[in-house]
Amino acid sequence: MLHMLAMAAPPAEGGGSASVLIQFAPIILIFLVFWFMIIRPQKKQQDKRKTMLAALKRGDRIVTNGGLFATVKDVKGDRIVATIAEGVKVEISKTAIGGVLDENEE
Repeated sequence: MLHMLAMAAPPAEGGGSASVLIQFAPIILIFLVFWFMIIRPQKKQQDKRKTMLAALKRGDRIVTNGGLFATVKDVKGDRIVATIAEGVKVEISKTAIGGVLDENEE
């Protein structure tokens, strides 16, 4: 029996490009699923966040990642000056801003 296995015909040569494509098809499919399920949505979310931070202006109500609610008083480059209570001003890094609240959202 072992002798018969050793005498098996060698694999046929030719048609190499199609067989290589078939061999890599699962890897390509996994990459495409990875792209559409993880990379693309994350890129969209980053672009949306960048747009939100660039559009910050005086009077906007914000919430920080730590849950602090504030009103923007001034935008200075990569940080903002905001008030959290009457007469209490704080400087907040733009990276610490979790979101901008709508007028009817509190």
